[in-house]
Amino acid sequence: MAKATIKVPTPLRSFAGGQSEVAVEGSTVGGLIRQLAEVHPALRRHLFSPDGQLRNFVTLYLNDEDVRYLQRDATPVKDGDVVSIVPAIAGGLPESSPSRRSARKPATRPTEPESPPFDTEELRRYSRHLLLPEVGVVGQKKLRRAKVLLIGAGGLGAPAALYLAAAGVGELGLVDFDAVDLSNLQRQVLYTTRDVGRPKLSAAKERLEALNPGVRVATYEERLTSDNALELFRPYDVIIDGTDNFPTRYLTNDASVLLGKPNVYGSIYRFEGQVSVFDARHGPCYRCLYPEPPPPDLVPSCAEAGVLGVLPGLIGTLQATEAIKLILGTGEPLIGRLLLFDALSLRFRELKLKKNPRCVLCSPHATQKGLIDYPAFCGVPAAGAAPVGGTVPEIEPEELAQELAGDEPPFLVDVREPEEWAISHLARAHLIPRGELAERVDELTRARELVLYCRSGTRSEQATRMLLDLGFSNVKSLRGGINAWAERIDPNLPRY
Repeated sequence: MAKATIKVPTPLRSFAGGQSEVAVEGSTVGGLIRQLAEVHPALRRHLFSPDGQLRNFVTLYLNDEDVRYLQRDATPVKDGDVVSIVPAIAGGLPESSPSRRSARKPATRPTEPESPPFDTEELRRYSRHLLLPEVGVVGQKKLRRAKVLLIGAGGLGAPAALYLAAAGVGELGLVDFDAVDLSNLQRQVLYTTRDVGRPKLSAAKERLEALNPGVRVATYEERLTSDNALELFRPYDVIIDGTDNFPTRYLTNDASVLLGKPNVYGSIYRFEGQVSVFDARHGPCYRCLYPEPPPPDLVPSCAEAGVLGVLPGLIGTLQATEAIKLILGTGEPLIGRLLLFDALSLRFRELKLKKNPRCVLCSPHATQKGLIDYPAFCGVPAAGAAPVGGTVPEIEPEELAQELAGDEPPFLVDVREPEEWAISHLARAHLIPRGELAERVDELTRARELVLYCRSGTRSEQATRMLLDLGFSNVKSLRGGINAWAERIDPNLPRY
């Protein structure tokens, strides 16, 4: 039996006693992972499907090699080996305001002017680039002719857009449909306090053009869908994936592959980030790494789990760096490589990526020839559609307030995390984080009626559905979560 170390990523650490590394013994990679699940049973459903197979959205690396291209679970290990669990992370589903979801403005795309020689002001502006042999006048003209499309103008898109505009990229396309919220300002440095409430694209266009008047900014205030993705992507040279949900991430990948565009990928979660360049013409695509997405209830969003404010700045800046290298045709892009960053330890790690010879999209035997229904593929409802698995019983804040004032109030369960509980919570509520609910159901069996709540209703809906599946019939989710309660019942309660 070999003694090895398993590196546990941030999204799974709460199910492994908060540990980032676990020492285990075994003879194969599969044996080590199963031993880990024995020691920490809460990890099992995140790592294995009900039939005991390793989930497709979890990739295992032995040292720096993807075990799928070795002997998979049967890959032998030796003393001192390191097994890394690399799950798909996207930040989960965005919790955008319903009013912004319906705001669909037509795309505005300026006409590209002639490319004149650099004037005196431009020579001064780009002087530090012009001094670099790898850039120079020729390279700077490449940047001016380039067109980059950013999917999302949030945590990743904000720093990427700023640095691409500053670098002199000729045209930036921005796809987003949200408004600036006060909670964005902790990390989305493209915006200021005065922008709160404005459409993000209006504020972004104003800021980017003020930073560099020579950059043309095209805005697309609409949701990216299978109907418009190919049309939006086609005019651009490089696509930057700044998405925060899996349906849009897979859509971005697939449209890029079908059009032969490089896709600069980035994702963040709490203190960790990932960066790569997916270009199916020269290497793997995102589906080669993660053939299938995780179920929505296994991946909390940044709104639920939090994110260190500077992390998207670091990852977004790396994405901008990769885009500039692709435009210039210099350096070594992250094609076939996955860069992992841990802000707490300030460590970068690089893992090798290989093209999946059975990839349904980019392999010679690909079976997917077009775009698909991505919300259905990822197991989440489309905008305005009923949730997958049917609706769950809900209770309005006003109705809950009446019941709590009655003689037999319901048993109130807060399914958020302890850090959120410390910000605000309802009186008489009991804190049982969603990840612990399955192991603590015995605390709920005597309740006449159960009401679950979270920040905005998403997690409590998922937790309610889980309890219904376990046989509970007297459970409801608070519609809109504690933020709706603060807005409609108790204005003194903090919202976040």
